[in-house]
Amino acid sequence: MRFSILLITALFVNIGYSQELQLAQLQYSGGGDYYANITALKNLISFCNSNLKTNITKDYEYVKPELSELLSKPFIHLTGHGNVVFNESEREALRKYMLGGGFLHIDDNYGMDQFIRPEIQKIFPDKTLELVPLNHPIYTTPFKMDGLPKIHEHDGKPAEGWGIFHEGELILFYSYESDLSDGWENKEVHNDPDNIRLQALRMGANLVQYAFTRQRKIN
Repeated sequence: MRFSILLITALFVNIGYSQELQLAQLQYSGGGDYYANITALKNLISFCNSNLKTNITKDYEYVKPELSELLSKPFIHLTGHGNVVFNESEREALRKYMLGGGFLHIDDNYGMDQFIRPEIQKIFPDKTLELVPLNHPIYTTPFKMDGLPKIHEHDGKPAEGWGIFHEGELILFYSYESDLSDGWENKEVHNDPDNIRLQALRMGANLVQYAFTRQRKIN
């Protein structure tokens, strides 16, 4: 297992935008709709390839929380509206994936928060979700953001970006009260204004760039 993680970390460290990569959306149990926002990642991929000169394959993949499926993906996205449940082996796989170099973006598509926070705590019992400061690279590079974009209004709460850090590096980003990936969807899905969709795509591109270029370490 350690040999496999070393291999994938070496791939991430030496990553170049000339190399084609694939993004993924994470499956989970519990009854939540892990398949939500089916056009979101495709549009984010297209935006990144056009604006960051990345070479990401246009088709994303649904992956199970198993190390063999996670290892080749530098950026994994999790979204949905309801319950999220991982078993112990799945939590261990996700933990090894992130500590070994992978990046997980969780987007609360409204209704997930009460379920996902306990799962994050179970994956990282020795760590705590922290608000990501606005001077972090995910808010500044390559696009300067004033904070996490607020795409849709639900409870009158501000959009917040929470994270798990390991040795000073962000390995998990949780976008809360934002509906960020709704803003990546085809325009006709939610009829969001163009300027709001652009802010969502820029924020997503910042996350992808950070995931692709940050220094990765083995734990």
